[in-house]
Parts: sequence; C-alpha cells; structure tokens
Amino acid sequence: MSSGSSPSPLRAWWAQRPPAAGAAVMATGIVSVALHLTGHESLSRTALVLACAAWVTLAANFVHLLPAERTRWTTRAGTPGALTAVAATTVLGTRFTLLGWTPLAAVLLTSAALLWPGLLVLVVRRWGRRMPGAVFLGCVATEGLAVLGATLAAATSTAWLAHAALVPFWLGIVLYLIALFRFDLRQVARGRGDHWVAGGALAVSALAGAELLAAAGTGMYLWNADDQAVLHDLTVFLLALGLAWYAVLLAAEIVWPRLRYDVRRWSTVFPLGMTAAATLSAATVLDAPWLETPGRALLWIAVAGWLAVAAGAVVAARAGLRSAAGGAPGLRSTAPR
Repeated sequence: MSSGSSPSPLRAWWAQRPPAAGAAVMATGIVSVALHLTGHESLSRTALVLACAAWVTLAANFVHLLPAERTRWTTRAGTPGALTAVAATTVLGTRFTLLGWTPLAAVLLTSAALLWPGLLVLVVRRWGRRMPGAVFLGCVATEGLAVLGATLAAATSTAWLAHAALVPFWLGIVLYLIALFRFDLRQVARGRGDHWVAGGALAVSALAGAELLAAAGTGMYLWNADDQAVLHDLTVFLLALGLAWYAVLLAAEIVWPRLRYDVRRWSTVFPLGMTAAATLSAATVLDAPWLETPGRALLWIAVAGWLAVAAGAVVAARAGLRSAAGGAPGLRSTAPR
C-alpha cells in the first residue's frame, strides 16, 4: 500500500485484531458441536455459519500479513494466541465431520496438521514463567488434532487415522503438564478470560479420549482390551479434572467478578462449551447416561456466556470503528497479542 493511501476504517480496525481473536471461532464452533449433540440442529448450524464466517475473515487477515508485514506476522505467530488458528480449524473440521462432510473435514485436518508444528515451535520457544492461561493453547491445539482425527476415523472407518490421533492425544497431555508449571495461578483471580483455558485444555483432552473410544466402538480393531481400559480410565480422569477446574474457575468469577468486556473472554466461552461437549460425549461413550443432564446444563451456560461476550464484542467493535473512522490516536488495539 502506498504511503499516500489509507485503509478504510473497517480494514484499519480489523487489522488490529490480535491472534487471540481466533478463540471466538473456537468458542462458536464448539457451541455448535454441543448443540448438535443435544439435537438443536437449527441453532447448531446457525452457530456453524457464524464460526465459518469468522474463520475465513481471520484467516484472510493472517495470510495477508505474511507478504505485507512479515515482521509483524512473525511476531504474532510467536504468541500463544496464534495457536487458536490450529484449534479453530480442528473444531470446524469436527463439526463438518458430524455433518457428514468428511472430504472438507479431511482438508481442514491436513491444513491444521501442516500449520501446527511450525506455530507450536515458535510459541513454545517463547514460553516463560508465570504465563497467562493462553499457555495451555499448545495443549488445546494438539488435542484438537486428536479430536478431529479420531472423529474422522470413526466416520470413515479408517483405522490408521485413529492410531495417528493417539500421537497428539498423548503429546497434548505432556504439553498440559509442562504448561501447568508455567501457569501463573494468580490468573485465577486476576485473569481477563484466558485463564479458563487451564480447564478447557483438560476438557478437550477428555473429548479426544472419548472420540478415540468411540472410534474403537465402530467395529474397528484398534488396540487390545488392556489399552482400551487405560484409555477409558484416563478419559474419566481427564473429565473429572476438567469439571473440577470448571468449579474452581466459576467460584473465582463469583469471588473476583470481572465484568468488563475483553477479547480474551472468548477464551472463557470456549472452555464452557468444550466442557459441555466433553460431558455429553462421555455420557454416550462411557455408558453413563446420568452425565447427560449436567452436560445439557453446561451447554446452556455456555450459550449464555456466548451471548454475553458477543454483545460485548459488538459494543467494542462499534467503538473501535468510530475511533478508526475519526483517526483517533487510540486506534491501535490494547488487546493481547
């Protein structure tokens, strides 16, 4: 762009969206999945359309920066929020698999798998001490590959894909443990929204375990009875830990309320929806129908959270566009990168 030209207010405002904005796609996509699991197909597809529109727009912005502002692209790619690109892609792929659109889901899985190692290396190299909740996005992105791989394997009866999904499943757990030691626990009281990923990462791990168990239940011989028992028990354990984190984080929100909108609040909605989806999936796979009731309750909490954060996002967007149109010095976003 020449120095004499200036971007439109919309483009100027949108260019300032941080990588963490990808959590909006993750949140909307997983709410769509949970709504599908409870039979609310119309609402589910509406959420899917919104998630796809946001994914395409964010992806176009991210790709545009590569040739236009390479230094800025590299800086953004090294932040934990950049991994939302991988996680969001796998969530959409999972929803498309549930729709029966397996070729598209396979393309999204391939894209996410190609993007994942480079971004993960860039992000992990910059990990430090006392990190915010975004540090767990390494686990989330990795487990997202396991969820999509296992779901697609079950839908297409592809055994090798289920076996391949075991790799990111176990690696994601390792990444969670590493991230846990780098997570600043004070974020539970002070975090602006992404601290919820500490619990959401366990929920997506539990969902990955549930989908691997579901793949084995389609009739494919994937592993022996002992391996099946280990995977079953680990899935139960991960879900229990995820629900425990949920209770702790919810209590912290009551004790230390943080009501002002922040783009990182999408990273709150995602764990809310993911915990609901994991609980609902586990109810079927683990033959525990009693989990359906809390799963449905968690879903509507997630929907309420989505509506609240979406309303805040609309208000913030209107203010940002007015600022961009007026050329205000506060144009540059103060949201986390």
